[in-house]
Amino acid sequence: MSFNRSVKIAPSILSADFADFGREIQAIEAQGADWLHVDVMDNHFVPNLTFGPPAVKAFRKHVKTVMDVHLMIAPVDPSIEAYAEAGADILTAHVEASPHLHRTLQAIRANGMKAGVALNPATPAEAVSHVLDLCDLVCVMTVNPGFGGQKFIDMTAKIRTLRQMIGDREVHIEIDGGVDPETAPLVRQAGADVLVAGSAVFRGGSVDAPDAYGRNISAIRSAASD
Repeated sequence: MSFNRSVKIAPSILSADFADFGREIQAIEAQGADWLHVDVMDNHFVPNLTFGPPAVKAFRKHVKTVMDVHLMIAPVDPSIEAYAEAGADILTAHVEASPHLHRTLQAIRANGMKAGVALNPATPAEAVSHVLDLCDLVCVMTVNPGFGGQKFIDMTAKIRTLRQMIGDREVHIEIDGGVDPETAPLVRQAGADVLVAGSAVFRGGSVDAPDAYGRNISAIRSAASD
């Protein structure tokens, strides 16, 4: 994975057809997705239950781009090795779920993955100031985690603060929650480069009619690039 700050669209598999993940992944990649975003929820740290390492391993067989695995679980550390074995390229842990965040990020990198850290809406940018040198990605939640399809919460001030803190470090700023053609320009202008989108990508399409996915991805990318 070479680093650059161009706009990257990362569709969230949470909005795909759960009965046809393999073809859904192939369809969104063929329609222009840059990364695949996998939301792992544990019904403990967040109020929902989604995927574990076996599912992520099954997805991996179909992913040709970057598999970006977002852990909304607590504790994090006991699961790091399993997600590495499942094939995650990037593994993101929440500040709020990791009391020993420095150790968590070290462990993610030691297992051969890029290390991400996520911030809930109420968590300030400064919470990651002492671990930026261990990060490859900072994920700014623009919804409260746990459900897809939520309304966007404006975190542009936090994004600008993070962009200033990151400086010339090779650290991506990812936005997760409520990203669509209306909100994409706001977060891009503030300094984000990875845009996670679920319903805004999958709306109106299917594996048998994937052109809508391509139009949706293009609309988000175009709005963020203007």
